[in-house]
Amino acid sequence: MSTDLSKTRNFGIVAHVDAGKTTTSERILFYTGMSHKIGEVHDGNTITDWMEQERERGITITAAAVTCTWHKSGTDKTPENAIRFNIIDTPGHIDFTSEVKRSMRVLDGAVVVFDGVAGVEPQSETNWRYAAEANVPRLCFINKLDRTGADFERSYASILDRLSKKAVRLQIPIGEEEHHEGVIDVLEKKAFHFEGEMGINVVEVDIPENLSAQVEKYHHELVERIVENDESLLEAFLEGNEPNLTDLKRVLREAVISNEIFPVLCGSALKNKGVQKVLDAVVDYLPSPIDLPPAKGVHPDTGEEIERKADVNEPFSALVFKLQTDPFVGQLSFFRVYSGGVKAGSYVYNSITRKRERVGRIVRLQADKREEVQEVSTGEIAAMVGMKDAKIGHTLCDEAQPIILEEMTFPEPVVSVRIEPNTKADQEKMGIALSKLSDEDPTFKVSIDEETLETIISGMGELHLEILVDRMKREFSVGANIGKPQVAYKETIRGTAEAESKYIKQTGGRGQYGHVKIRIKPLEDFPEDKKLPKNVKRSEGFEFINSIKGGVVPSEYIPAVEKGIKEAMEKGIVAGYKMTDISIELYDGSYHDVDSSEIAFKIAGSLAYQDAAKRAKPVILEPIMKVEINTPERFMGDITGNINSKRGQIESMDDNGMGGRKINAKVPLSEMFGYTTILRSMTEGRATAMMEFDHYEVVPANVSEEIKKARGTAE
Repeated sequence: MSTDLSKTRNFGIVAHVDAGKTTTSERILFYTGMSHKIGEVHDGNTITDWMEQERERGITITAAAVTCTWHKSGTDKTPENAIRFNIIDTPGHIDFTSEVKRSMRVLDGAVVVFDGVAGVEPQSETNWRYAAEANVPRLCFINKLDRTGADFERSYASILDRLSKKAVRLQIPIGEEEHHEGVIDVLEKKAFHFEGEMGINVVEVDIPENLSAQVEKYHHELVERIVENDESLLEAFLEGNEPNLTDLKRVLREAVISNEIFPVLCGSALKNKGVQKVLDAVVDYLPSPIDLPPAKGVHPDTGEEIERKADVNEPFSALVFKLQTDPFVGQLSFFRVYSGGVKAGSYVYNSITRKRERVGRIVRLQADKREEVQEVSTGEIAAMVGMKDAKIGHTLCDEAQPIILEEMTFPEPVVSVRIEPNTKADQEKMGIALSKLSDEDPTFKVSIDEETLETIISGMGELHLEILVDRMKREFSVGANIGKPQVAYKETIRGTAEAESKYIKQTGGRGQYGHVKIRIKPLEDFPEDKKLPKNVKRSEGFEFINSIKGGVVPSEYIPAVEKGIKEAMEKGIVAGYKMTDISIELYDGSYHDVDSSEIAFKIAGSLAYQDAAKRAKPVILEPIMKVEINTPERFMGDITGNINSKRGQIESMDDNGMGGRKINAKVPLSEMFGYTTILRSMTEGRATAMMEFDHYEVVPANVSEEIKKARGTAE
């Protein structure tokens, strides 16, 4: 087993839906020798889109992991020159955004793919933000330059305008649309065509005369940007000496790894142009595991910060980032090894559950195919078979030297539907299926309506829930009916209030006594650089401040008060929705030596909270969606009028670069169900819309009344 970590690259392919991610991944697998035939999305025979639902719809739903090896162009194909790629092809559709977010957590770099006609699209921005949050170095690949309407410069300008001013051209195309023939490397000042079957031969050609002036200009710009990152190179450059290519590449690599430069490449994956040069750029500029800072975590017992270097001799540590149910082998737990190594048949320690688990088998992933291996070490991505308790975000480590690596956070679901099994026999099977699917997907939640005892499933959008119900039918043989989509409203308060509650119950023998006084106010976020005081606990939009002095409420009863308040927050004051963004301070109370108990203080906390919340101006919050619509000019009036009628706010109307207009708006989710169908009928099927969750906002008074009536809580 090779332990040369400098020859490993863990990277993801990310993009907006339909920008050509999966097509690019298929070319990568072909050129690296992983597959001997290129699959096409439109034929439904790709390797990374292996689920039936993906092949039917032509979109990526689940992140697929693939391991392959690459030899840089111009090097001998010997084992010493092989670079191992662990690649994750992520979904582009906003409903499956959690797949992108958790993949970013375990990747060292990303290739962000853009459509050469559309440039930056809404999900491109979301993915870019996830990559920035995870501090992931990025290469940009402007794809589809063979399409009618493709424009490299316009797409490049959209990256500068909407994503980052740090992007810079590393390549420019030779021709566009039907004239797209190849690419020019601006740094090396070399032009390349891609010849032979499936463009497998990378052939150096002369730079076309009409582009030579452009190449000189962009070369100078690129060199300027590179030398800014190194004082000695900058000094030499200012004295009129251009640094040699080796130094320029070294400094460019350092700048990419530190997120100071985002190189922009180009080509057409479908027409087999440019993909090999993207892989060369991955080797040259994206980091290996040893180029990055050590993984950070905390000791599970002491809370002390600890680090794990990317080194096979360090104690074992790995993060579980994905679960997948396999019909043949059971549950697969995908994990990324940050330090040390693990062997099949050995035991690992889960520092979250505090349990040891035996590693049954270890498999390296080739999308839906598996290659069994005996061990994996630092920097690798693989999957374990037979882990019972491991969940997404759990740390696996050496029991003698435990660590909890930074956990992942996921967006809250915004759409809910009621679901019921078709038959009594399906009832129990449905529970098992929903439990497994919610383990696999942190943005999919299952709950029971306490009043009607109906099962409610919640997710990121209508398509998300539709796919999950379809998977339940195909993978678990459970037929189910679902109701109409419901908005995941929340409640909060806009005012402050105080309340006192005494819970006293006298029965024959020992009684119950709990007495608390609380203050309630809207939660205001602390600045990131400020740590919360020790007496403040915060989680999921709730803050509990313990201001008890002199033991007027004994410390053993304070967690019970907090628990009572938390349970009461599950059912809101206005319409029964979960309450959020509330700060509660327990500042006084009393107890009885004999009669006080945890249950008494829990009930007292719950009653005090309900009393205070009623007087603190409670309101309903609704999810607001960010909507982008691309439409021919002549339908603009109808679309803007329709958005205004849906309580939407239009934020911008721009030229979309395809002879039409792009409308950006914020619209309440409750108004957007079935919008695609309405938009098609309004525009003869020529307009398209994309939407993603943006934020929660207080609903207007008239809408609040309608919601209360529907919930049966109107006065």
